[in-house]
Amino acid sequence: MGLADASVRVFAAASLKEALDKVAETYPGQVVISYGGSGLVARQVAAGAPADVVVLANVAWMDWLQSKETIVPDKRMDLLGNNLVLIGPSGAPPVTDVVARLGEGRLAIGQTNGVPAGIYGRQWLERTGLWEDLAGHLAETENVRAALALVSRGEAPLGVVYASDALADPGVAVVLEIPGDQHDPIIYPVAPVKEGNALAAAAFIGFMTSEPVAEIFRNHGFIPLRPPS
Repeated sequence: MGLADASVRVFAAASLKEALDKVAETYPGQVVISYGGSGLVARQVAAGAPADVVVLANVAWMDWLQSKETIVPDKRMDLLGNNLVLIGPSGAPPVTDVVARLGEGRLAIGQTNGVPAGIYGRQWLERTGLWEDLAGHLAETENVRAALALVSRGEAPLGVVYASDALADPGVAVVLEIPGDQHDPIIYPVAPVKEGNALAAAAFIGFMTSEPVAEIFRNHGFIPLRPPS
């Protein structure tokens, strides 16, 4: 099977949308992508959703898929990294006091017990001593893009998203870059799905680790973790 003949079905974390759509445009074969929160995507794939490749925003959810024997473990790899940021509406100044800036509003954030960006965000809040003050003032969402939208539409004064998300929406501004040592490393693992088309999966995963595609990911705010193939 050549790339031009390949049709691949990909289930992916919502935060990858713009970057992965661009990758799909440059792929010689047909790519069908389903996006959602990593937990939802993982559960869908484990339940038998028709997928050849799965890309998640959290190692723990891929570990869970591996424990369910849903993916091919020896073909799994860490594809991308990312950074966590605090955003406000476009034009908002930097934040020095999160609690004061939030005021009576709510902090938009992915579900803190299941959405990767929400899990990382909660770690940041806990490690900086902000959790106790803000736990009752969260607007938790089903995926990180929903948190981004709340801020972009002016429905929340602040939100926790990935740096790549902030680049994707001109309606928001980064008001605080969250240090990487204040949460677990943000890693996007990729793996072929055991019941999927192995040749199609191998071709597309190989394509995603090429240097031209790595440049696409960099331009969208991601950090390629694999050496160019």
